[in-house]
Amino acid sequence: MISILNLGRCEYGTALDLQQTLVELRKAGRIPNVLLFVEHPPVITLGRNAKEGNIVAPRELLASRGVELFEINRGGDVTFHGPGQLVAYPIFDLRSFTPKLGVIEYVRNLEEVLMRVAVQYGIETQRIKGMTGVWTKAEPPVRVLKNNRRTEAGPRDLGPAWQERKIAAIGVHVSRGVTSHGFALNVTTDLDCFNLIVPCGLTKPVTSIELETGERPSLDEVMTHASRNFSDVFRSQVLWLDSIHDLIPAAEAAPPPQDTPAQPPAELRRMHGDDTHFA
Repeated sequence: MISILNLGRCEYGTALDLQQTLVELRKAGRIPNVLLFVEHPPVITLGRNAKEGNIVAPRELLASRGVELFEINRGGDVTFHGPGQLVAYPIFDLRSFTPKLGVIEYVRNLEEVLMRVAVQYGIETQRIKGMTGVWTKAEPPVRVLKNNRRTEAGPRDLGPAWQERKIAAIGVHVSRGVTSHGFALNVTTDLDCFNLIVPCGLTKPVTSIELETGERPSLDEVMTHASRNFSDVFRSQVLWLDSIHDLIPAAEAAPPPQDTPAQPPAELRRMHGDDTHFA
């Protein structure tokens, strides 16, 4: 079973604190596998392999635009999160699946979820050897092909040669078999924001569902597609939760270990209007 919670628009630091709390609870076997969906205000994160030089905008400019910076323990380099981007944080015990999942297979499953979501918008995607994430083919976007067909234009009208474009980034951390961090799928993201960085240390362009198709699906719609594909790819039933506190009964089944945080992050408690403890 995968329990799913939509955090909505949530500060990155709050979601990071929540992930850390849920990871400890999952390690202790006090909650099931959990999938968090979230949309962040503008933020740049630096993974374990990040190079400072891949943040190309001056820190003063980032501060003036309200872009936060976080150094975190996921794999990968520098990435951007912001409005119009669907971010997923699976808190999964890889040993709980049948058969058990290794880290590489887990990342391939995340890519498969994303590729299936893209297909539902008519976007054909691929993996690229040696690069984590999901990429379009080196061909024109769906919207260009549609316009081309409508005008009955020939191939010469398709514009310049098209490169593969990154539509989703993946960066994970695994500790004692339990995952954190996850993926970021560009839906209606302002892609100009990626000019602040060298995304994942690569020079290939980024894209979004909107840029590829000309459509502006809601994050809720894309989230629904993603949840169904998580269920199919990970061969698990899913259960949508209304609140983080729906996890409490499982968390209360055993006394907390000394190193397990006793409460959800304060800002998240304020968002839900109370101060209920995890244990």
